[in-house]
Amino acid sequence: MDANRYTYQVSWSEEDQEHVATVLEFPSLSWLAQDRQEAENGLVDLVAEILDDMEKTGEAAPTPLGERSYSGKFNVRTSRSLHRRLVMMAESEGISLNALINQKLASA
Repeated sequence: MDANRYTYQVSWSEEDQEHVATVLEFPSLSWLAQDRQEAENGLVDLVAEILDDMEKTGEAAPTPLGERSYSGKFNVRTSRSLHRRLVMMAESEGISLNALINQKLASA
Protein backbone atom coordinates (compact mmCIF):
# COMPACT_ATOMS: atom_id res chain seq x y z
CA MET A 1 0.00 0.00 0.00
CA ASP A 2 1.23 3.48 -0.87
CA ALA A 3 1.51 5.76 2.18
CA ASN A 4 0.66 8.78 0.00
CA ARG A 5 -2.91 7.52 -0.50
CA TYR A 6 -3.95 8.17 3.08
CA THR A 7 -5.75 11.25 4.43
CA TYR A 8 -3.30 13.64 6.11
CA GLN A 9 -4.07 16.86 7.94
CA VAL A 10 -1.65 19.41 9.37
CA SER A 11 -2.62 21.98 11.97
CA TRP A 12 -0.91 24.25 14.47
CA SER A 13 -0.61 22.99 18.05
CA GLU A 14 -0.60 25.94 20.42
CA GLU A 15 0.31 23.62 23.28
CA ASP A 16 3.37 22.21 21.50
CA GLN A 17 4.17 25.38 19.54
CA GLU A 18 4.67 23.20 16.46
CA HIS A 19 2.71 21.91 13.51
CA VAL A 20 1.10 18.53 14.12
CA ALA A 21 0.34 16.14 11.27
CA THR A 22 -2.31 13.47 11.67
CA VAL A 23 -3.67 10.75 9.39
CA LEU A 24 -7.35 9.80 9.60
CA GLU A 25 -6.84 6.12 8.83
CA PHE A 26 -4.28 5.76 11.66
CA PRO A 27 -5.80 7.87 14.48
CA SER A 28 -3.08 6.99 17.02
CA LEU A 29 -0.28 8.46 14.86
CA SER A 30 0.95 12.04 14.69
CA TRP A 31 4.14 13.93 13.88
CA LEU A 32 5.32 17.27 15.26
CA ALA A 33 7.65 19.69 13.49
CA GLN A 34 8.35 23.43 13.30
CA ASP A 35 7.69 23.42 9.55
CA ARG A 36 4.26 22.43 8.22
CA GLN A 37 5.65 20.40 5.30
CA GLU A 38 8.23 18.72 7.54
CA ALA A 39 5.41 17.56 9.85
CA GLU A 40 3.50 16.01 6.97
CA ASN A 41 6.59 14.43 5.40
CA GLY A 42 7.61 12.94 8.74
CA LEU A 43 4.22 11.35 9.19
CA VAL A 44 4.09 10.03 5.61
CA ASP A 45 7.48 8.37 6.20
CA LEU A 46 6.24 6.88 9.50
CA VAL A 47 3.09 5.52 7.84
CA ALA A 48 5.26 3.98 5.09
CA GLU A 49 7.35 2.21 7.75
CA ILE A 50 4.23 0.95 9.53
CA LEU A 51 2.71 -0.28 6.26
CA ASP A 52 5.94 -2.14 5.51
CA ASP A 53 5.84 -3.77 8.96
CA MET A 54 2.17 -4.67 8.52
CA GLU A 55 2.90 -6.30 5.18
CA LYS A 56 5.78 -8.33 6.68
CA THR A 57 3.60 -9.60 9.52
CA GLY A 58 0.58 -10.29 7.30
CA GLU A 59 -1.55 -7.66 9.03
CA ALA A 60 -4.18 -5.98 6.85
CA ALA A 61 -3.60 -2.27 6.27
CA PRO A 62 -6.59 0.06 6.51
CA THR A 63 -8.12 1.02 3.18
CA PRO A 64 -7.52 4.70 2.40
CA LEU A 65 -10.69 6.78 2.72
CA GLY A 66 -10.43 7.89 -0.90
CA GLU A 67 -10.50 4.27 -2.09
CA ARG A 68 -13.53 3.19 -0.05
CA SER A 69 -17.00 3.02 -1.58
CA TYR A 70 -19.90 4.79 0.03
CA SER A 71 -23.54 3.86 -0.50
CA GLY A 72 -24.89 7.29 0.36
CA LYS A 73 -27.03 5.70 3.07
CA PHE A 74 -26.64 5.45 6.81
CA ASN A 75 -29.03 4.86 9.67
CA VAL A 76 -29.28 7.14 12.66
CA ARG A 77 -31.09 6.27 15.85
CA THR A 78 -32.55 9.17 17.78
CA SER A 79 -35.15 9.87 20.40
CA ARG A 80 -38.83 9.77 19.50
CA SER A 81 -39.20 13.41 20.48
CA LEU A 82 -36.38 14.56 18.14
CA HIS A 83 -37.77 12.41 15.34
CA ARG A 84 -41.16 14.06 15.84
CA ARG A 85 -39.66 17.58 15.85
CA LEU A 86 -37.72 16.89 12.66
CA VAL A 87 -40.80 15.51 10.89
CA MET A 88 -42.74 18.61 11.97
CA MET A 89 -39.96 20.89 10.67
CA ALA A 90 -39.88 19.07 7.34
CA GLU A 91 -43.67 19.26 7.02
CA SER A 92 -43.68 22.98 7.80
CA GLU A 93 -41.07 23.57 5.07
CA GLY A 94 -42.93 21.33 2.63
CA ILE A 95 -40.02 18.95 2.15
CA SER A 96 -39.31 15.34 3.02
CA LEU A 97 -37.60 14.33 6.24
CA ASN A 98 -34.71 13.05 4.12
CA ALA A 99 -34.33 16.45 2.39
CA LEU A 100 -34.41 18.25 5.74
CA ILE A 101 -31.73 15.97 7.23
CA ASN A 102 -29.56 16.45 4.11
CA GLN A 103 -29.85 20.23 4.48
CA LYS A 104 -28.94 20.07 8.15
CA LEU A 105 -25.95 17.81 7.52
CA ALA A 106 -24.71 19.94 4.64
CA SER A 107 -24.68 23.06 6.81
CA ALA A 108 -23.03 21.38 9.82
